[in-house]
Amino acid sequence: MNLEQLKEQVIRVIKTVFDPELPVDIWELGLIYDIQITEERDVVVLMSLTAPNCPEAVGLPIEVEEKIKQIPEVNDAKVMLTFEPPWDKDRLSDVARFELGLF
Repeated sequence: MNLEQLKEQVIRVIKTVFDPELPVDIWELGLIYDIQITEERDVVVLMSLTAPNCPEAVGLPIEVEEKIKQIPEVNDAKVMLTFEPPWDKDRLSDVARFELGLF
């Protein structure tokens, strides 16, 4: 598996993590800002939350990290939180907009 295929696998895994308050996965919500994969197959994910005081501030990043670490080709995974730029509804995908009835 090359790095691009591994990144696609990481995205598939991220799409299994859902916001506990919304019926949409965190990828479609636009909470994932960046994914970097090193030649050593270490994965670093930069993500945000819908609000800085979100009660899931601890749980979601840990869940993402643990699920990525379960991919056999991944050496290690780290999730870093950021609130710059702040998340807003413009980051929602069309899928998320449809699911949330925002069309």
